[in-house]
Amino acid sequence: MDSLTQIVLGAACGEVALGKKIGNKAMLFGAIGGTIPDLDVILGKLLFGNEIDALAFHRGIMHSVVFAVLGAFVIGMLTFRAYNRKERIGTTTQKDWIWLFFLSIFTHPILDSFTPYGTQLFLPFSDYRVAFNTISVVDPLYTLPFLICLLVAMFYKRQRKGRLWWTQTGIYLSTGYLVLTLVNKNYIDSIFQKSFDKEEVSYKRFTAQPTLLNNLLWYGIAETDSSYVVGFYSLLDTKKEVDTLLRLPKARAIVDLDSPEIQTLRWFSNDYYAIHAKPSKDTLTYTDLRYPLLNPEDPNSSIFQFKLFKTDGRWDIESDYKDPSQLDGKKFVQRIFGK
Repeated sequence: MDSLTQIVLGAACGEVALGKKIGNKAMLFGAIGGTIPDLDVILGKLLFGNEIDALAFHRGIMHSVVFAVLGAFVIGMLTFRAYNRKERIGTTTQKDWIWLFFLSIFTHPILDSFTPYGTQLFLPFSDYRVAFNTISVVDPLYTLPFLICLLVAMFYKRQRKGRLWWTQTGIYLSTGYLVLTLVNKNYIDSIFQKSFDKEEVSYKRFTAQPTLLNNLLWYGIAETDSSYVVGFYSLLDTKKEVDTLLRLPKARAIVDLDSPEIQTLRWFSNDYYAIHAKPSKDTLTYTDLRYPLLNPEDPNSSIFQFKLFKTDGRWDIESDYKDPSQLDGKKFVQRIFGK
């Protein structure tokens, strides 16, 4: 999820763990804990000169269960030693701080696992990317009510019941919304399966996910032997089927698919991808097709793209995302509210 959402979730975890003892400072430390896993973005750029390696590192070991346990113990112990001084001696325990950082660090990758990006929860034992595909990486309906509840809670003294009530309300609302996305996902999968079958699409597999900023409009993609078939469906559509299916060619024969870097990109995209040639023979476009089209009616409007090129004998990438300003906002919003 986006950084603001992880800060809010981390702050709530801090309040649950230590709010009664240290008040608003618990939210601050929880927010810090909720941010720690995403520091792998910065660390990856420092450790790797190749962007494909850095891409694979994100949501890797620092988003794992092992890191949540070990990181919480180390960070919690160090924070306790720094905090437990002078007039604060005895006001908290080391166990309190370990619990605070475990909750704030552990809930970060758990929430990320509900997005399509995927999270390597089980490293170093497995590089399997857990992705439930039920919520967008940015969803205001999850974040804003949660944020409002925590902001209100901050104005209550730490021993007041109102503070606990507002914190719990924020947690219940956000968790309830997350459960709702699971229900929506199950329904949407049935719609896409029915639609693909009706159009006699001989697919090997398919996946569906919500589009950006909402949980109403969903994007589905099915893989066949020669192409991908994609479509959109809104929970507000009057018909219980996808009205338009677009075909995207499996463009990929122009590179060695078994090279280590291409294999990493394929793994990252869960093999939903296309590679197109640019005017320069040494530069290609790699498209991650798990993510929705900018324009529901334009098969060439994929948003998640990279320039793919060779440097020092290895494939490397740089961002080549489509400009969201190219999106026909009116058409997109209309599609959200159904046909």
